[in-house]
Amino acid sequence: MIYNKKLCLFVAGFSLLGSAVYAQKKNFTMAEATNGMATTLALQSIKQPAWQPGSHALYQVVKDGKNEYLVRTVFPSGTTDTMETLQKLNKTLYGRDSLKGLPIFGWIDHDYVYFNNGRSLDRGVLTGRGFTWSNWVTLPEKAEHVTVDKSMQVAYTVKNNLWMVTKDKQVLQVTKESNENIISGQSVHRNEFGITGGIFFSPKGTYLAYYHMDQTMVDDYPVVKWNTTPATVDMIKYPMAGGTSHQVTLRVYNPKTRETVVIDTGEPKDQYLTSVTWSPDEEHIYIGILNRDQKHLTLNKYDAQTGRKVRTLFEETSSTYVEPQHQLEFLPGSNTRFIWWSLKDGYQHLYLYNTNGEQIRQLTKGSYDVNEIVGWNERREEVIITAAKETPLEKHAYAVDWNNGNMRRLDKEPGVHTVISSEDGDYIFDVFSSALVPKISQVRSTSGDYVKILKEAKNTLVDYNRPEVRNVKLTADDGTPLYGKLILPTDFNEYRKYPVIVYLYNGPHVQLIKNTFPESGNLWYEYMAQQGYIVFTMDGRGSANRGRKFEQAIFRQAGTVEMADQLKGVEYLRSLSYVDRNRMGVHGWSYGGFMTTSLMLKHPGVFKAAVAGGPVMDWSMYEVMYTERYMDTPEKNPKGYAQSNLLTKVKNLKGKLLLIHGTDDDVVVWQHSVKFLKEAVNEGVQVDYFIYPGHAHNVRGKDRVHLMQKITDYFDTHLK
Repeated sequence: MIYNKKLCLFVAGFSLLGSAVYAQKKNFTMAEATNGMATTLALQSIKQPAWQPGSHALYQVVKDGKNEYLVRTVFPSGTTDTMETLQKLNKTLYGRDSLKGLPIFGWIDHDYVYFNNGRSLDRGVLTGRGFTWSNWVTLPEKAEHVTVDKSMQVAYTVKNNLWMVTKDKQVLQVTKESNENIISGQSVHRNEFGITGGIFFSPKGTYLAYYHMDQTMVDDYPVVKWNTTPATVDMIKYPMAGGTSHQVTLRVYNPKTRETVVIDTGEPKDQYLTSVTWSPDEEHIYIGILNRDQKHLTLNKYDAQTGRKVRTLFEETSSTYVEPQHQLEFLPGSNTRFIWWSLKDGYQHLYLYNTNGEQIRQLTKGSYDVNEIVGWNERREEVIITAAKETPLEKHAYAVDWNNGNMRRLDKEPGVHTVISSEDGDYIFDVFSSALVPKISQVRSTSGDYVKILKEAKNTLVDYNRPEVRNVKLTADDGTPLYGKLILPTDFNEYRKYPVIVYLYNGPHVQLIKNTFPESGNLWYEYMAQQGYIVFTMDGRGSANRGRKFEQAIFRQAGTVEMADQLKGVEYLRSLSYVDRNRMGVHGWSYGGFMTTSLMLKHPGVFKAAVAGGPVMDWSMYEVMYTERYMDTPEKNPKGYAQSNLLTKVKNLKGKLLLIHGTDDDVVVWQHSVKFLKEAVNEGVQVDYFIYPGHAHNVRGKDRVHLMQKITDYFDTHLK
């Protein structure tokens, strides 16, 4: 351990002054620790930032008293104008104060914006120095998945059917399915594979492609609603690992002829249709066909007018799994060259292909993951991306030359950068934070000759009694570096011994440890530090943003290598003289709930107390797409399912375990916890339990304060 001797002498010499300063600091309330960063302690930021298409004008919403203003700033001149006000918008459209705040605006094209007020879509046209508004499209009462296209057309769903409103305001019913389990226009495959919706307008708006899902063959699953007496049941379709899955096709609707074409994606019917992309000329649709085993992907090209397959461009295979998560990205102005995302070299990188299926070049390369494509600069022939190139703990913006792969970093500061690009890629709106920087919002030119800070957020936590945070780097059994954080009690004295809480997730697609604000990563960690706890958190193998080998280490063996990594963390904690190894607790939710329960049952005695929220107890009861990717089917991998099945290990429990579950959970269904409790009764094992009526997989809003108090009280009872 290294000390700054001058700092120690300074602190010792002014101990009385220091005591006075610390006396003025305050501790977090539970509400602040839980929701504060999104409410009372929220950092100042640019509200609703958006680049106007075809311009260098950045729009934002500014509040002044009871009124709000839509403000435009043009770069690089910095000229600022107020383009709309809440009062004026209310008066123009409604004649009264109907809207309590400016709505979320979406740009349709250079001159048009719209917003959804819940009853209709209202549209504004930019004229001079403001907008002229009109009621554009009246929405049915139960309209969902509303999609607005730059062709001035709208699509939406009502229950299981898809509707469309043309540019001349004709309302067309695209599908007319009477069976509620045959669904069109919605997300499919339970939102896996990067799928976020089911409506795909063609580039010029000539056609409307959409997912069509038949889930009649999937088992019904009851979700009991307890808010009425007697209770009622919502029957959902929940395909469990190894069971029957739904069947999906892609269809193309022509609003002029009112005809629909089914894309011939072939058999088997339970394959996954991913990466749906229109060709810029609207003649073809590209679909990534992933087999249910998730080890074989074919990227196919289809004729959009006939539905017939034109060709297979290429295939990707893996002994573990292939996981497409992105559409094709055609280069600006090109109908034949596109960017494809792939992990085939071990990291998530970008590859330039042509529509003959030939790889032209690998655009990005190295031991890091690309995170996003955020824009294009056609003039410079560059694609603008974000990536974890410097370190997996940070995210930065880069411009990549698509002709040779040359890469330029666009930002300067350490930390996590979130970027929005102007349409032409000449400017980026860049918001970043780091351990020492709460939040800075700025505009940069991608040429590197201009930067303008728009807002530098004040540290809203400056008046609070905050703990020391130490970055930790450990090593897994195979030599892989593991990153973590140690949060020390605010009254820390290295000669005392403190109880410890380990917080974890350690599952795919999640990363906890980043160089961002607050440095701890979570104010509840800091609250617990104020209560005299050490808090430790670490990303083990299986977590995101570290390449294929790191995340896929859990393949067919969930709850093994990631458990070993977390025990490396325990070993580190036990090596610290100020850690009380007899008062250690662990907490996690969802995959973290599975991990928490696994640690208590597979390594009994390590932790004295644990709280597991929404935990998976038996992977054979979890959804097909996610589970079979990481575990294969129960039939193919009986050993893996057996070793991860926590229902058969209840008798191993030592210490105190609190299970928490939302009664409406349709992700990790409530039955996981209920079956665990039944096994506890059968084995004569005492388990503590709490439910949140009406909550799904996560407990949000004001009730989350209750949840975190419940968790805190449990640790106070058993670790103090």
